[in-house]
Amino acid sequence: MKIAFSPCPNDTFVFHAWVHGLVPGAPQLDVMYADIDVTNKLAAGSNGPDILKISYAALPWVLSEYALLPCGGALGRGCGPLILTQSSIGNQDPSALSRGRIAVPSERSTAYLLFRLWAAQNVPHGVGDIVIMPFHQIMPAVRDGEVDAGLVIHEARFTYPRYGLTLLTDLGSWWEADTGLPIPLGAIVARRSLDLESIARWIRASVEYAWSNPDASRAYVLSHAQEMSPDVAQAHIDLYVNDFTANLGEEGYAAVTALLSRAAEEGLVPHVDLAALR
Repeated sequence: MKIAFSPCPNDTFVFHAWVHGLVPGAPQLDVMYADIDVTNKLAAGSNGPDILKISYAALPWVLSEYALLPCGGALGRGCGPLILTQSSIGNQDPSALSRGRIAVPSERSTAYLLFRLWAAQNVPHGVGDIVIMPFHQIMPAVRDGEVDAGLVIHEARFTYPRYGLTLLTDLGSWWEADTGLPIPLGAIVARRSLDLESIARWIRASVEYAWSNPDASRAYVLSHAQEMSPDVAQAHIDLYVNDFTANLGEEGYAAVTALLSRAAEEGLVPHVDLAALR
């Protein structure tokens, strides 16, 4: 069975057990490690893997072929994307973004969708030029002046001060204050032609194994963690792997529904049949 997910610590932590044959009855996985921009495009293509980690924002384009699974993804509180600028830039007025170049990790990322929803309220004349860039390149680009601001995700929450950058806004905090809901970031989807119930069961078993044996995945996680320190990798896991990873539940589905409904109303994504989310 073919699967594609990122090399980030939360994904490798979640799927370690299944990848290493530690989930009873689960088929062997053929793993592709790829940035979220790559997996979003794979899911929208005609020959994508059986299972993928994609952005919730990309769901409207893939639901005809892929089903959202109720486990394995990234959704939570206090874990949203950040907009960063150079510390040397004294003007922290969001309207300055209308004149700048902003680096984002993917056109169909949840981070970018949240940014566009936020900007519709806070940047009256619209944002300037958008530059698509792998997320690990964004902070150096902001630091070096290649772009004026960067939209960052994942472990950047913990590491951006090392680059001398300043927080302009926390999109997760904005979303939570505006909706009262957690932030839906990364989704696990599987082809509708497959045994979705079994796949969800295997993923949950892999999550439960990871929680029960937290040291077992450490070497695997760090081998894919792109020069990340063990402490930062663990902080990443602690932030993004939570109760929603095991089960979206009603609150999780409400968050996904709110995100896609708002975005569709703004004309940012196609309207979706919300019943197709379950």
